Amino acid sequence: MVDAAPRPTVLPPAQVAAQRSVRCRSGRVMSELGGDSDAELVGRVAQRSEDALAELYQRHAAAIFGLARRVTNDRQAAEEVTQTVFLQLWSHPERYDPARGAVRSWLLAQTHGRSVDVVRAETARRRRQERDAELSAVPPSAEVETAVHAAALAEDVRRAVDALPPGERDAILLAYFGGHSYRETAQLLDQPEGTVKSRIRTALVKLRHTLASEGVTP
Repeated sequence: MVDAAPRPTVLPPAQVAAQRSVRCRSGRVMSELGGDSDAELVGRVAQRSEDALAELYQRHAAAIFGLARRVTNDRQAAEEVTQTVFLQLWSHPERYDPARGAVRSWLLAQTHGRSVDVVRAETARRRRQERDAELSAVPPSAEVETAVHAAALAEDVRRAVDALPPGERDAILLAYFGGHSYRETAQLLDQPEGTVKSRIRTALVKLRHTLASEGVTP
């Protein structure tokens, strides 16, 4: 089965480029793969062709890294997302459906989703650290109750955000948790700025209603 196959020796992505460069210098030109379509290369990856994976990396890694870098605003995180996307392509090439679009679009969609997850995880980590720092700094008094309430509210807000539809959730995460402007959020989601603003307004209304129904107040 595909899941049981070992990882290719050309990964991580930096090794993909290095190994392919060595092969080209040694005279082993990969012209037979260079003429294949992206979909054909994915088919070769399903047959465990490391050369096909290397060719796909050469074609799309720059775009994938660029998107991940814009969303995460962190080079190391973008490199990790890029590597994960190609590792997943190697492990599960059967998940690509040609009927649903081009290979590049499919890879970028995965990249965006994973990058948003990274932003969410990092934001949650920072908030936990800030919350812990605030709680440890508050002396035993009435302020403790206020700090605990704020921490509980933050947890409720995160759960409410997670329950939003994907389009609204991504817009909220990028604009409010990721610190991006409306214009930047629209560019990252590849949506008109007006559409993104509308989604954010709708999401905020839903969040208020959800929190109010749960009896949560700031």
